[in-house]
Amino acid sequence: MKGLIDTHCHLDRLDAVEPALSQAREAGLSGMITIGTRWSERRKQLDLLACDGPSMRVWCALGTHPDHVGEEELPGCDEMVAVLDHPGVVAIGETGLDYFHGGEETRSAQKASFRRHIEASRKTGLPVAIHSRMADEDMVTLLQEESEKGAFPFLIHCFASGPYLAKAVLELGGYLSFSGLLTFPKCEEIRAVARDAPSERLLVETDSPFLAPVPKRGKPNTPAFVAYTAERLAQERGVSMERIIDQTRANTARLFTELVL
Repeated sequence: MKGLIDTHCHLDRLDAVEPALSQAREAGLSGMITIGTRWSERRKQLDLLACDGPSMRVWCALGTHPDHVGEEELPGCDEMVAVLDHPGVVAIGETGLDYFHGGEETRSAQKASFRRHIEASRKTGLPVAIHSRMADEDMVTLLQEESEKGAFPFLIHCFASGPYLAKAVLELGGYLSFSGLLTFPKCEEIRAVARDAPSERLLVETDSPFLAPVPKRGKPNTPAFVAYTAERLAQERGVSMERIIDQTRANTARLFTELVL
């Protein structure tokens, strides 16, 4: 399975990084992107770039998750851009909207933070890794409003919704990244989106250490398990595993333009 890339994991949240990297090599992965959830802890992601090597590429993204917008303030856009100009930083985020954890009182703060990340994306060209949970209508509205100000590259990570959000994202040029949710028995709506989406807009991820796929549910997730999601994606689309590996690898390289394979 050489060539698979886990486009969204949290290496800083794993119990041990080196065993996870070894397991990923054994599973045939080529690389992974470790994602930040607090701008104030960006040093953790930057330090993890030391794990990068020819046998396992490691890149990172920097940003503040919507669950944490009440805990810290983002710096100004220019200051963000200066930090993002660092070798190995290939994306901004994760950011977005989460209405499951975030109550009404946090929604304006989430939107403001999200827009700041998008502004930084326009200035750097780096794609935005977007978290969207129970916020489809506001997510579509915000993406449309921001796209009217100027295009920016983005993906919805761990896609967990239905055709309404998927259609809007694809019309705006975005990508859909599928996690272990694709393998869960009750997630047929997600599988339907994965079957119908254009092949050139598909990505795979783990969101590890969360959401371990079938048959690893109940265990801590790890980047190596992205292979199970890729296998299910191939099954749903009626194509070979090799086709999914090649396609998602090409899509990853196209979206994350700073990522060098």
